[in-house]
Amino acid sequence: MSSLDQAVQTQLNNIQKKTGKSLTELAAVAQKSGLTKHGELRDMFKEKLGLGHGDANSLVHAILASDGTRAAEGKGEDAVLDEIYSGAKAGMRPIHDALMKHITKFGEFEILPKKGYVSLRRKKQFAMIGPKTNTRFEVGINASDFKKNARLLEQPKGSMCNYIVQINDAKEVDAELVTWIKSAFEGAG
Repeated sequence: MSSLDQAVQTQLNNIQKKTGKSLTELAAVAQKSGLTKHGELRDMFKEKLGLGHGDANSLVHAILASDGTRAAEGKGEDAVLDEIYSGAKAGMRPIHDALMKHITKFGEFEILPKKGYVSLRRKKQFAMIGPKTNTRFEVGINASDFKKNARLLEQPKGSMCNYIVQINDAKEVDAELVTWIKSAFEGAG
């Protein structure tokens, strides 16, 4: 079992302990709700079971077997990136490239393209990069205890990343942002 699969399994085990329900019972809750869209199910689990965003998101992925990895499975990294940065999002590829130019200098890590973003991991995920909408690019950073900064949008506990930085142009990939990502890289093992 890969370290990623092991981490997901640990998270699912913890969710079952928190809720007192097995995955089968949680899947039944989802089915009984009548909801079918990922976001609706995630929000329902957050509201009804008090799960954080990241836990609820992972639970829905497990129930629907739609973790974004499967959407990218069998495709090369370039093919997935071409899909992510197509259409209205094509103009955001220079932001991705500017980030990766700096991040690849940090050392060894895994690049895991998902359906709509790219996960960057060492022993654990340290960053997520990709277009959030057709007009906004986001860098998710998994680190703790950064000093307050207007650019760093602190996320609720249980989110997939501790901080989000919104970027509109490759020129915004500056030393400050690179330092934050490097701190997360170093903390990820």
